[in-house]
Amino acid sequence: MKNFVFRNPTKLIFGKGTIASLGREIPEGRKIMVTFGGGSAKTNGVYDQVAAALAGRDYIEFWGIESNPKIETLREAVKICKREGVDFLLSVGGGSVLDGTKLIAAAIRYDGDPWDLVLDGRLIGEIVPFGDVMTMPATASEMNLNAVISNKATKEKFGMRVDYPRFSILDPQTTFTLPEYQRACGMADTFIHVMEQYMTVTGESPLMDRWSEGILQTLVEIAPKVLAEKDDYDVMADYMLCATMGLNGFIAMGVSEDWATHKIGHELTAIHGITHGHTLAIVFPGLLRVLKEQKKSKILQYGERVWNITGGSEDECIDRTIAATENFFRSLGLKIRLSEMGVGADTIAEIERRFNERGAAYGENGNVTGEVARRILEEVM
Repeated sequence: MKNFVFRNPTKLIFGKGTIASLGREIPEGRKIMVTFGGGSAKTNGVYDQVAAALAGRDYIEFWGIESNPKIETLREAVKICKREGVDFLLSVGGGSVLDGTKLIAAAIRYDGDPWDLVLDGRLIGEIVPFGDVMTMPATASEMNLNAVISNKATKEKFGMRVDYPRFSILDPQTTFTLPEYQRACGMADTFIHVMEQYMTVTGESPLMDRWSEGILQTLVEIAPKVLAEKDDYDVMADYMLCATMGLNGFIAMGVSEDWATHKIGHELTAIHGITHGHTLAIVFPGLLRVLKEQKKSKILQYGERVWNITGGSEDECIDRTIAATENFFRSLGLKIRLSEMGVGADTIAEIERRFNERGAAYGENGNVTGEVARRILEEVM
């Protein structure tokens, strides 16, 4: 097991009716900005619950943070915060709203362009505290310090590290109105979050392996119900907690990580606007095929423990394991080929160019370069 330092200060408040506790979590005397997405908070009843919990508090609202939050939108929010003296932020929505809120929190006390913080990947000055009410499971942004921000003008999308939410409120009832496609993409996103921390090498930590495999097995088990039984509280509670546990640092302790699938997926979103979780479902099987010799032992372990694949040669087991993974994504209703999404060879060439321009070398061995990214994408054409 590798050396590690672990810290996760987020207070997780989970369960039915927990939004009512919101007011107690924000210190008195704060000027609050509540951030929202496109309006679903008003149709699913969450807005009314938040408003009731904040009754008598000094707050303003900011609406319109998009999926794959755009710096152009966030700049406007930062201007308002500076003008109004906002000193606490509350995100209400999914991971994109929270990611955008994290960038706002980092930029309020910064005098330059907020995009500088994304490009630099570092923070300058004080980060305004923030919390959230999470309504869509996927990113685990509610219990990590990550944010991913897009630039519409340059068609770029990059991750950065900001800070942990002071608190996160998760009521699985808020997920009942989520469209099926969002549920599917959220499950794919969670699945690949786990894989980025698991699908590297064997033998580093049996505990982390079993923990990761438990999340994967649970996702496979509950996926049909998540899609079909949209108001089953227990099913959605398991789904919501899987998403949080998939990227809150717990399964990363002492093990190697990959993240090449995410880096490639971000480019597909930046160029074509494909939903983030969907890009991961497309890219990941290609990565397994191209790097199957490097990852052979872990693919075999994953195939046996998650898909019960044994018997036959190692190559046969690997092929069946990759096929099982693709079939899982298909079972979610997701397309898993670039051609099915209208993405052609020109996009593959552009992603290779971008990787080469940055000197990219991703993956646990630092060997996913522009050329390897091209091969991965060609596998899933």
